[in-house]
Amino acid sequence: MGQGAEPRRGHAHDGELGTAVARAQEGDEVAFAVAYRLVQPGLLGYLRGIVGDDAEDVASDAWLEISRDLGRFKGDGAGFRGWSATIARHRALDHLRRQRVRPRATATEQDVLDLPGPHSTHEQALESISTEYALELVRALPRDQAEAVLLRVVVGLDGPAAARVLGKRPGAVRTAAYRGLKRLAVQLGAESGVTDDGPRTLGESK
Repeated sequence: MGQGAEPRRGHAHDGELGTAVARAQEGDEVAFAVAYRLVQPGLLGYLRGIVGDDAEDVASDAWLEISRDLGRFKGDGAGFRGWSATIARHRALDHLRRQRVRPRATATEQDVLDLPGPHSTHEQALESISTEYALELVRALPRDQAEAVLLRVVVGLDGPAAARVLGKRPGAVRTAAYRGLKRLAVQLGAESGVTDDGPRTLGESK
């Protein structure tokens, strides 16, 4: 399925995650804690990019739903990452709606040219800076680019899995991630920080 240049971050532990999820579905609380430990850091980083400082609260709501519906999940470790990211995204969008801050629907880039995946140099540029600064830069991106970068680099999903979470075509997600990472690499190379007025949530993209 074309995974040659996909992000690696989450995949190193997906075998362990799949085993933990299977045991958790049988009622093993220790195994559920293992699954939580493997998934939560990336999930929290993704949510920080969407709802900012409210990420912890939204993550808690997401994990309540994950634990409640765990018996209905079918799949492996990678599938569980995508499933949990989908739940977290729904809770984040609900949170933004409650705050009456509606993220803009992004029709542009949906049918643009299918570019190759992000170059490794762009990913390395993002991974070389601190998490908080990285998230601040990502929040300044257009919403489609920000979510694509967060899902692929922070959560560790491959292109098709990220596309399922976002309800978009894999090509559109690859394009958005490529453009977002390229823009971040340019900003980092300038060593002058972002020129926007400060951190925003994804609902405030330009």
